[in-house]
Amino acid sequence: MGNLSSFKEYIDKLPKQSRKMPVLFTSHGNPMEITVPREENPFWTRLFELGKDLQENYEVKAALIVSAHWCNRGTYINISPEQTQVYDYYGFPKEYYEVYYKAKGAPQIAAEVKKLAPNVSETTEWGLDHGSWPMLMHLFPHANIPVFQMSIDYFAKPEYHFELGKQLKTLRDKGVLIIGSGALVHNLTLAGQKMRTNDMTPYGWEAEYDQWIKKQITERNFAKVINYETSHALAKLAAPTPDHYVPVLYSLGLMENTDDLRYFYEGPPTLPAFSETSFVMYPKN
Repeated sequence: MGNLSSFKEYIDKLPKQSRKMPVLFTSHGNPMEITVPREENPFWTRLFELGKDLQENYEVKAALIVSAHWCNRGTYINISPEQTQVYDYYGFPKEYYEVYYKAKGAPQIAAEVKKLAPNVSETTEWGLDHGSWPMLMHLFPHANIPVFQMSIDYFAKPEYHFELGKQLKTLRDKGVLIIGSGALVHNLTLAGQKMRTNDMTPYGWEAEYDQWIKKQITERNFAKVINYETSHALAKLAAPTPDHYVPVLYSLGLMENTDDLRYFYEGPPTLPAFSETSFVMYPKN
């Protein structure tokens, strides 16, 4: 794999899989629960069960994650062969920085994103942030699946994210599991206001918006999901910033009309102004 021509030959010969890969949109959980054992956390348990199902039924060659926690101007793909674990949270107890997930990268497969979407730039900076590794340590606890991230252009319009997802559809035929990692409801400011008084109860509007956005996704009303800022009166409370919301647009852009959409987690929020609603789209093979 020492030169461009040999690399191109590798990419061109990536075999088409007998089964198209599913697509995920998932929460990456409440960061305060990173150290909670799996058996004590229903969301972690469900991720673990889903990961077992995926590996038993599909040949997962690599996972591409669009994480809410890697935002910049422009879109970048990480082509590092070894993944750096990024602890991009601050002020937590020591044990939160002693949780390790040793994952390999997938530089050859990551570079195919550039082939499919020429506006994406390659980089070896960053790694796996807490939009990825806390979720992955339960989805693929043995770190046996190579993983790599794609950044979010914080300044791009929602249509950009949806269309970029569509450009990556052929990766589903080549054993790449694509995961949008974010939250349908994520308002850190409002969550913090309650948490500072040790109040972990929801505001009440979270469930209304969560049910509404699930209905739009289930019924494939993608225009309303894309134009979320004006589609619902609660949108500015649910998604005051784009980072945690737009990963769902990548997942929906990857959807085929025949995909079977299933919500694999719909539990009550563990934080106010927050949602862990997560879904998987299975292909009709």
